[in-house]
Amino acid sequence: MGYRILETADVPAYLRERGHWDDLDDIDVREVSDGNVNRVFLASNGAGTRSLALKQALPWVRVAGPSWPLSPDRSDAEARAYQQLARVAPDTVPAIHGYDPENHALVMEDLSDLAVLRTALNEGASYGPHTSRRIGGLVAQLSFATSDFGMDSADRKALIAASVNPELCRITEDVVLSEPYIEHEHNHWLPELDDLAARFRADTRLRTEVADLRHTFMTGAQSLLHGDLHTGSIMVGEREGAPVVRVFDPEFSFVGPIGFDLGLYWANALVSQERARALGAVTDHPLQLALSWEAFEREFRRLWPTRVDTFFDDAYLDRFLRRVWTQSLGFAGTEIVRRIIGFAHLTDLTTLPDPVPASRRALLLGRELIVHRAELTTPGAVRDLAG
Repeated sequence: MGYRILETADVPAYLRERGHWDDLDDIDVREVSDGNVNRVFLASNGAGTRSLALKQALPWVRVAGPSWPLSPDRSDAEARAYQQLARVAPDTVPAIHGYDPENHALVMEDLSDLAVLRTALNEGASYGPHTSRRIGGLVAQLSFATSDFGMDSADRKALIAASVNPELCRITEDVVLSEPYIEHEHNHWLPELDDLAARFRADTRLRTEVADLRHTFMTGAQSLLHGDLHTGSIMVGEREGAPVVRVFDPEFSFVGPIGFDLGLYWANALVSQERARALGAVTDHPLQLALSWEAFEREFRRLWPTRVDTFFDDAYLDRFLRRVWTQSLGFAGTEIVRRIIGFAHLTDLTTLPDPVPASRRALLLGRELIVHRAELTTPGAVRDLAG
């Protein structure tokens, strides 16, 4: 039949055709697309006893339309990432009921009983004691299992080849790791930030450090990444009285530097801290970088004795983890900068009554993380810098 773009009215028949729904049961469908790239539908029966989510990759960026074409093959990368994530941390990703590569559609667990972490934080919620620990542990589990420490060489080479994701990697290379530091049509910012935007474009040291991080992103094939791990790609809540954390939307997945996933999460935690500060709220946001790093390091060290190549000794592990820490800080800085003077901004800041002071503080913090990442050797040093 070939690839077809599904509309709301098409979803019931599609789910039945694919064997995901009983022919005798009714289906109510609503579109809940919220991200920049894909379409998402929720299907449920009238009794509320059954529900599924369907996500389809469009042949363009959803928020831009056909003027920004994008291959829907990115859904293959997402399906592969879910498969790997389910192997190492099945309780941290939605259950996948089926993938249709012809129509670039994933049918998965409905997570609508949970809240998007960014939305919850913007409404005044705390992270709680488990969210950042779970994210740090997940990154360690995925990165170790898909690295040269957790896989033999032949399997690793096959993973790298299968996980190539050129179009979405190019978006990151441009939107995150170059465009905010040059004149570009994608960039926009508050008029009150004109001086900082101009200063950043003229800052040769900053540009060189970002170029170093960009090259690391392009060449550092350490492990399979989620690739877009921010507070908008994490859902939280409770089920049967127990805390739940679910990570979703890994369509940017590819084999790259471990620090990129950690850095994106840290950037969003630091920006959410600036939001809380602007609102005069006392929160647990300043603890999140330390909690996630400690969980990552603890889990990575726990897995280390199982490494497939024991030529890598314990002294090398210490060096490796220091390098991951430093790169994570740099990538956190680039994510902060691009979310304020680049293409896609954060509602953490844009929904503030006066977003300017918090945006200025966050921008300057982002620069410090990029330029001085090698000197910031502990979570405490970052916490002192962030204030």
